[in-house]
Amino acid sequence: MSTNLAVKLQPGTPAPEFTLPDAGAKQVSLADYRGKNVIVYFYPQAATPGCTTEACDFRDSLASLQGSGYDVLGISPDGQAALARFAGDFALTFPLLADEDHAVALAYGAWGEKLVNGEITEGIVRSTVVVDPEGNVKLAHYQVKAKGHVAALRAELGV
Repeated sequence: MSTNLAVKLQPGTPAPEFTLPDAGAKQVSLADYRGKNVIVYFYPQAATPGCTTEACDFRDSLASLQGSGYDVLGISPDGQAALARFAGDFALTFPLLADEDHAVALAYGAWGEKLVNGEITEGIVRSTVVVDPEGNVKLAHYQVKAKGHVAALRAELGV
């Protein structure tokens, strides 16, 4: 395994800046959301059962999240074509961003060792970071479960 694993972000620290392509090849930057709260969530692979559950929970909660001042960005190591299929198949209306070299996941502490089917592998650790309007980390949760995570996050945010 790699010794270059991510360090988890802490509330109150600046969120790492990034610019990544979305499913339609548009470049999306964290700076585009300055002045807003943004939920940045990291998921391992588009269209897998857990990732679909989590994405659909964000989709189904999007109106209330946005109504409370929170935008949502999903980030995975998938390529743009896979993200476009995922968004289309499940009517996902928030940006899905391609972090194919996992540099942003690493910067956010969402890359590391995990147990998959009894084996330790290296990859995306399902994580959610909420960034405040000034660009600082409001909260950071790592190794979250796909099912129930969005409801727990909404409760924590008072949404």
